[in-house]
Amino acid sequence: MTGISGDIARVGVVGCGQMGAGIAEVCARSGLEVMVAETTGEALEIGRTRLFNSLVKAAERGKITAAELDETQARLSFTTDLGEFADRELVIEAVVENEQVKTEIFQVLDHVVTRPDAILASNTSSIPLVKLAVATARPDHVIGIHFFNPAPVQQLVELIPALTTSEGTLSRARVFAEKVLGKHAIRAQDRSGFVVNALLIPYLLSAIRMFESGIASREDIDNGMEMGCAHPMGPLKLSDLIGLDTVASVAYSMYEEYKEPLYAAPPLLQRMVDAGRLGRKTGSGFYTYD
Repeated sequence: MTGISGDIARVGVVGCGQMGAGIAEVCARSGLEVMVAETTGEALEIGRTRLFNSLVKAAERGKITAAELDETQARLSFTTDLGEFADRELVIEAVVENEQVKTEIFQVLDHVVTRPDAILASNTSSIPLVKLAVATARPDHVIGIHFFNPAPVQQLVELIPALTTSEGTLSRARVFAEKVLGKHAIRAQDRSGFVVNALLIPYLLSAIRMFESGIASREDIDNGMEMGCAHPMGPLKLSDLIGLDTVASVAYSMYEEYKEPLYAAPPLLQRMVDAGRLGRKTGSGFYTYD
């Protein structure tokens, strides 16, 4: 990979959960050398299995050939030591939607990533990028690159420059997203929720309030939007897919920024998160999953 992309050939991904694994897969399938980090060996093994299973399914569905499967797997490496990210030209953080956790990771990355032109990116869906940027000594090289779930399938990427982000960093991130990964990139201002979640989260919260108040059943709410508005998935099913903890975290971040009641998480959502009913990833949310 050469040219305006800033010669981005080596990518680091922090986190190998649902989003991190998807981002790593997209990058590896695009010909990049990808190193994935997790906090523990157990989490790393779970993430590795998730990622490799997704690649095998892509091969079974004819999305990639058997040779491409082997080549992609060979481009992936795994670690529990962020110090191994020293030579990365781009690092994408994709951990839990928690400002303190992300800030601490950016402080570590700022210390261990030695390339002065390296981009430090966050896959945050709501946290202001400037707060992560100023935690480093290179705020001009920090940007939001927000993928959507599942990352190997969804074509959109939001690019969110902070007030401190340089035009060069934004240009390199756009070329990376569009030319290298083949995604469609849109630019958003550094405001909590950006473009998509600023529209989506109030809609999801409204559906949860409707169900909570007994206005309609979960099936009727979802069928109403699927059959009445041609949405591919109803709001409660979509909330389960996103993860109810993520929906609640984004809602909290947006409410903190705007103080608008429509961004406040309904009590039912908060209770479900407290109970560990987070949707598909835990097998139980508004629906039950195998």
